[in-house]
Amino acid sequence: MSLELKIPNVGESIQEVQIGQWLKQEGDHVAHDEAVVELETDKASMEIPAPIDAVISKIVKHDGETVAVGEVIAYLEPTGPDRDEKETKQEQAAAQKSSPPRPTPPAAAARPQSPAAADVPGPVTPAFETVGEADERLAAPPSVRRLLREHHLRPEDVPPSGDDGRLLREDVLRYAEAQKHKPAALEREASPAPGAGPPGVLTTATSPGHKSPERVVPMSLIRRRIAERLVSAQQNAALLTTFNEIDMSSVAELRARLREPFQEKYGVKLGILSFFVKATVEALREFPAVNAEIRGTDVVYRDAFHIGIAIGAKRGLVVPVIRDADRLSFAQIEQAIDDFAKRADANKLEPADLSGGTFTISNGGVYGSLLSTPIVNPPQSGVLGLHAIQQRPVAIDGQVVIRPMMYVALTYDHRLIDGREAVSFLRRIKDTVESPPRLLIGV
Repeated sequence: MSLELKIPNVGESIQEVQIGQWLKQEGDHVAHDEAVVELETDKASMEIPAPIDAVISKIVKHDGETVAVGEVIAYLEPTGPDRDEKETKQEQAAAQKSSPPRPTPPAAAARPQSPAAADVPGPVTPAFETVGEADERLAAPPSVRRLLREHHLRPEDVPPSGDDGRLLREDVLRYAEAQKHKPAALEREASPAPGAGPPGVLTTATSPGHKSPERVVPMSLIRRRIAERLVSAQQNAALLTTFNEIDMSSVAELRARLREPFQEKYGVKLGILSFFVKATVEALREFPAVNAEIRGTDVVYRDAFHIGIAIGAKRGLVVPVIRDADRLSFAQIEQAIDDFAKRADANKLEPADLSGGTFTISNGGVYGSLLSTPIVNPPQSGVLGLHAIQQRPVAIDGQVVIRPMMYVALTYDHRLIDGREAVSFLRRIKDTVESPPRLLIGV
């Protein structure tokens, strides 16, 4: 009897998810707790494991589709304790031998062997209403068939590289990328010689088969959520940004002196973010309005310091939260940030990692940003933006010296935080970072 594979409850505020990628295909054997499909929510990515040892008999929701929590996405056939993977494959092989062979369409023999040898396809006909025959001939999984439709390609146009002529996602993406550079060359070849066309008229290739150099890709749930929150912040808050600059000499000297013993003892590098997290906690203690939020007509002051760290992951910006940062050491903060970065790259962050923050730090300096105005992460009231460290001339004690300087920015909700508080908050961070011993004696 078939077993339904459904979308589990992944968070109380999440009602729908998007199929990111099937890690297994129809007919594949999966072991208990083996990852079957990757899901994307509006907060993070996650994987659904197989509940039992089984064979995937049918996939009903494919890559890119949006599905509701509790909806069936596939059917599994339990293999049972006496049916291992070898026996299942033997049964599948026997079923294939008993079925009559499918004739190979003539177009298969004319398939080009490489993108360089393939001519640009002619007019794209609406042949994908009958994709079954061509796709089965190429042994393409559903995710590849969908990718072909997205790029308006015919299966016979793309040279496969998989075993037994199997068409892979990489084949489609590689071929589509190669085609992006051809339209301009085609226009030059199709343009008439000088004087051939009417005076003053620019002629270009406009044949029905000519593809526009653009791609339409559905926006992921994460990107949609980011867009909604940023627009909401701009529309519902009175945002203002104040700036300052910090002399990073003391931090640079301390890191250079302690880098090796710190990494040897704790297994992570001593970065600059731990200094700013510690300095931010001290500033939030002194100016609690920056750690508060507006809720209706009330102001909610938070006594906890949950600091979000903005990370640019492959799927979009995520802000995992370091909880109770005031209770953590430098090493624990650096370990938490390192863990978040690794899990963000591997799409292993969970919704719980991204909720409950009271203040956010965004480090655009890792990408080379010299100055920017960060946007608050609702319902928070402030965000600290860090930027690139540059050697710049500054005046100290009447003399011009070269120092490693960083611009910092604080964007805040002016409905709750006055300019005096915002400037003083940023100045407190500056004073603390420029004199790290302050963190030890609390001044």
